[in-house]
Amino acid sequence: MPTTNNKWTWLLWLLSALMVVIGLTLGIGGAYLATLGGSVYFLLMGLALIVSAVLIFKGKPSGAWLYAVAFVLSIIWAVWDAGFTFWPLFSRLFTFGVLAFLVALAYPLLKARAGLVARKGPSFSLAAVLAVALIAAFGNTFVPTPIISADNDQVPVKPVDKGAEQKNWENWGNTTAGDRFAALDQINKTNVDKLQVAWTAHTGDIPQSNGSGAEDQNTPLQVADKLFVCTAYSKVIALNVDDGKKLWSYDSNSTAPNWQRCRGLGYYENSSAAPQAPAAQPVAIPAAEPATPNAASEAAAPATDAPQAPAATGGTVSGTCERRLFLPTIDARLIAINADTGKPCADFGDNGVVDLKVGMGEVKPGYYQQTSTPLVAGNVVVVGGRVADNFSTGEPPGVVRAFDVHTGALVWAWDPGNPNITKLPPEGETYTRGTPNVWSAMSYDPKLGLIYMPTGNATPDFFGGTRTELDDKYSSSVVAVDVATGKVRWTFQTTHHDLWDFDLPSQPLLYDLPDGKGGSTPVLVQTSKQGMIFMLNRETGQPVAKVENREVPQGNVPGERYSKTQPFSVGMPNIGNQTLKESDMWGATPMDQLLCRIEFKGMRHQGVYTPPGLDRSLQFPGSLGGMNWGSVSVDPNNAIMFVNDMRLGLANYMVPRAQVPTGASGIEMGMVPMDGTPYGAVRERFLSPLGIPCQKPPFGTMSAVNLKTGKIVWQVPVGTVKDTGPLGIKMRMPMEVGMPTLGASLSTQSGLLFFAGTQDFYLRAFDTATGKEIWKSRLPVGSQSGPMTYVSPKTGKQYIIISAGGARQSAERGDYVIAYALPDEK
Repeated sequence: MPTTNNKWTWLLWLLSALMVVIGLTLGIGGAYLATLGGSVYFLLMGLALIVSAVLIFKGKPSGAWLYAVAFVLSIIWAVWDAGFTFWPLFSRLFTFGVLAFLVALAYPLLKARAGLVARKGPSFSLAAVLAVALIAAFGNTFVPTPIISADNDQVPVKPVDKGAEQKNWENWGNTTAGDRFAALDQINKTNVDKLQVAWTAHTGDIPQSNGSGAEDQNTPLQVADKLFVCTAYSKVIALNVDDGKKLWSYDSNSTAPNWQRCRGLGYYENSSAAPQAPAAQPVAIPAAEPATPNAASEAAAPATDAPQAPAATGGTVSGTCERRLFLPTIDARLIAINADTGKPCADFGDNGVVDLKVGMGEVKPGYYQQTSTPLVAGNVVVVGGRVADNFSTGEPPGVVRAFDVHTGALVWAWDPGNPNITKLPPEGETYTRGTPNVWSAMSYDPKLGLIYMPTGNATPDFFGGTRTELDDKYSSSVVAVDVATGKVRWTFQTTHHDLWDFDLPSQPLLYDLPDGKGGSTPVLVQTSKQGMIFMLNRETGQPVAKVENREVPQGNVPGERYSKTQPFSVGMPNIGNQTLKESDMWGATPMDQLLCRIEFKGMRHQGVYTPPGLDRSLQFPGSLGGMNWGSVSVDPNNAIMFVNDMRLGLANYMVPRAQVPTGASGIEMGMVPMDGTPYGAVRERFLSPLGIPCQKPPFGTMSAVNLKTGKIVWQVPVGTVKDTGPLGIKMRMPMEVGMPTLGASLSTQSGLLFFAGTQDFYLRAFDTATGKEIWKSRLPVGSQSGPMTYVSPKTGKQYIIISAGGARQSAERGDYVIAYALPDEK
């Protein structure tokens, strides 16, 4: 034990203690990682730290020299293991760099303790160099660095021709093509930095999550001088476009135990110039009917009479609705509202209401809801629906139905489990239960007369041994149906026999792709949870960008069957779906990176299509994506599409039925029962002990994709840890890590891209040529809503609108609708 007559000895002891704690953590964890076949670096570094600490504790300069050698070797190892990418190097070296700085400061004291001449100059100079390097590294965490840089920042911006300005935003995706593009350029790259809040409105409806989803995810609609907003509890509010003052409100009095949200409304105008689709003979929908199981569905649940929905309180019904909104409610109703007065349209359904539970059989509260915008296609309004996942095999049907926009009468129905049912089910039957559904937004091509539906997978998500041939045929596919009859024209499947919840989450983009010969090809672009982008001919369903069927790993769960191949889109970019390896593991410090490596080595991971098994496996991307419901936006003048993503993995495994606890009800994470199958399933986020994704950043990006070449033009990380952080504690620092994104973007003809679906509370504007962030505004709470824009018909001023109700990971909620505009000229 060294003597304590030097007043600075305690500093050596403190440094030694710190090094021992880190060394023991790395050594013990590193030894276990080595037994799993992982890197031995952490074991060796842990031993080096412990020996160095002991020597420093004894006052021997050799302890500092040993650590110096270990630190230099760590730099070499880090570059070999991770390359020259910033964030992986930062997590591997910053902690050890801090220790190196402290050891350099302590070295003269060690020399003095050893009775040697202590020259402070060289040590303090080295410490100064290390301090500068550490400060520079830490400062770089606040600098956004493109993952892929644009080769050309001179992408032309075509001015909007006079008289060709967009007049209204009438659909969730602006058009039924889902382009989220606005032909407006009053707000542009030269003046966007001057944007300021023009007005703020409050809906009075703050979503409160009970753990199963309650977020404001809507994109408002705008027609003439009115802005229409829906809320998480199925209320509709009309605001004046110039000042945000409330013009009317409608309360549907909807209730549901989970998944409170409204992503958008439908709009129809009698005087619209849109071509009218030929209508089949409509079928009147009764107010209610006896609900019995479909004979074709052996696993159907016992039926009861359809529950009655609560009455709406939107005032008296309106006799004539020249302009009408369609509200999809969380308790499975479709309501037509007079867009001028806010009163239900008397001529639609039963005084404005169509009960979507008719023909469905038993619908337990929260098991069937409308969470996405209805599609107005000609003179029909088309709805799918969210069906509860993973509780049983006999959950509500995934039927898609079209109703007459004026009367609410059923025009056609598409039942994925029974093509013979094209309207109401026969007496005593229901639509087929537990079939693939369409929970996201659909698209419509009036020229081809086709509706494009992105389907989900048949429930439950992770076991398909009980699925029918028709379940597999339409699961996780783009299905094109005739707008007049609902008959299937073509289908393209993006995941065969889906066991990963890789249902199609986003609205298909319809785009006329220039062919370089003066013509164009009508294409459909579909993003997916597995990080793939499919480009199809929307007339035939055949791939325009190359798709390969590749062999994939096979599972061994008894009673399950597996597809030997899966479609891989190779003609379009794959985003954030690489097969992970140990060196891809990350952590804020080497200690939690080590724990992530141990977690990774303890799981089976075979790429995107790692089959679920009775052992613990890693699915990457997980069931949130990849890409999700926000869909894409596009610059049609330059054939550039903008895609945001999240990069979150899932650890999952199957649980034999006898071991599934009673009452298991995990909705997104945890144990799900999957009654009616031999197994339950467990899903867990692949996170470090600090609650940080275990794979290296970015965890979310925005990418620009050239639709002509199928190449990424640029890709940038999006989102900081300002409003989140380890263990859920806000770091309050705008570190440009790139966080998971969820929401829609907006592209304008002025070369701007607006986006708010990040985990920090900002609305941002990017230069569409380079991906550079050129403006952002702090929001009172987070947002998962899609920005939209319009020009006031009264003042001629362009507004950018965002609805801010809260970000997914945050408990902070609000009821804000915020309008931005340029300041008035003086």
